[in-house]
Parts: sequence; C-alpha cells; structure tokens
Amino acid sequence: MTFLSTVGAGRKMMSFRQGETIYAQGDVSDALFVIQNGTVRVSIEVRKGKEVTLDILSDEQFVGEESIADQPLRTASARAITECRLLRIDNTAMMRGLTRQVRLANTFSAYVLAKNLRYQQDLVDHRCNFSEKRLARVLLQLAHVDEYGMPGLVPPIKQETLAEMVGTTRSRISLFLNRFKKSRFIDYDNRGGALRVHRTLVAYRDQ
Repeated sequence: MTFLSTVGAGRKMMSFRQGETIYAQGDVSDALFVIQNGTVRVSIEVRKGKEVTLDILSDEQFVGEESIADQPLRTASARAITECRLLRIDNTAMMRGLTRQVRLANTFSAYVLAKNLRYQQDLVDHRCNFSEKRLARVLLQLAHVDEYGMPGLVPPIKQETLAEMVGTTRSRISLFLNRFKKSRFIDYDNRGGALRVHRTLVAYRDQ
C-alpha cells in the first residue's frame, strides 16, 4: 500500500543502525512506524536495568501503533536488531489517512486485531505449555512459517532475548535449540548466522 511505503505529508523515511534506539520508554508518543526492511525489538523496563522483550517485529509490521490511542508517552522501547529502514508517520497524518482511505483503515484494523489475538495466544501459551513448545511457537512466528509455508529465516537474535520471550533461561534455550537441530526442525544459514525454521516444527508445536 502506497501510504505505508512512501514519504509524503507527515510521513518520513528513516534509517537506523543495528542497536540504535527508535524510541525509548517515556518518550512522547507522537508517531508510529512501518518497517520497510529490518528487524525491531520492542521491550519494557520492569525495574532499573532489567528489560523484558515484548515482541520482535519485521518487514511490513507496525511499531508503536498504540500512539494513536491518545497515549501521551511511550510505555515501551523499540530498538533495531539489524540495520532498519522505517517509515515514520505522524499521528495526525495517520488519523487523517484512516479517515479518508477505507483500504488503509481495513488493513490497520486487521493488523491490530491479529496482533491482539497473538498476544492472547502468547498468554495462554505461557500458562499452559512447556517452555520447549513455547520456543517452537516463538521461532515459527519470527520466521513467519505456518502449516503451508516454506522454511523461514529468523534474523540473528541473542539466546538471552529468546529466553525473555519464552520465559525461561538461556541455558534451556540452548538445550532446546540443539534438540530442534538434531530433529531437523531448524538449521543455521551460514551466510549471515540466521536461523532457518522448517515447516516440520509446526507438527511438533501442535502435538
């Protein structure tokens, strides 16, 4: 969609280096972003020096979309995991676009509903499934692999970050990844260190 991929009134393309902050918790919440390429980590500081990963987002996904819900300050931080190019859209421009463009409004509404459903599933997953199954689900989400999908790539990501998302320790994440590799659910892309997730992991997740 043109509105979500081009510059214009209230819309500006921005580049971020690996590790660079896109916005920080407590900043003024005056815009949202659309990832054109790259991977972004969204996290929240629960106590001084302790952050918890809320989500990992990639191409064509929104970052900070809650800004248009009359939220004056950011409740989380967003940082670039890889080099990123994002379209920054002012709240005013986004609200104007949602009012005037039916397709944009439908696309945005569908995205928000799907994200809320995924967060609900994550909550159920944390309460009902073992951590190994939770890791399988996280990897499938990050690689965008479903029952009918081709193998997908998870960009280079620290095991500590995966541990935060799954709710376990780094040592257990390492153990589970080794098991997945032996079972040929995953392998590693030698070119950039990305993790390749195979469709066979779906059947394991759903057992």
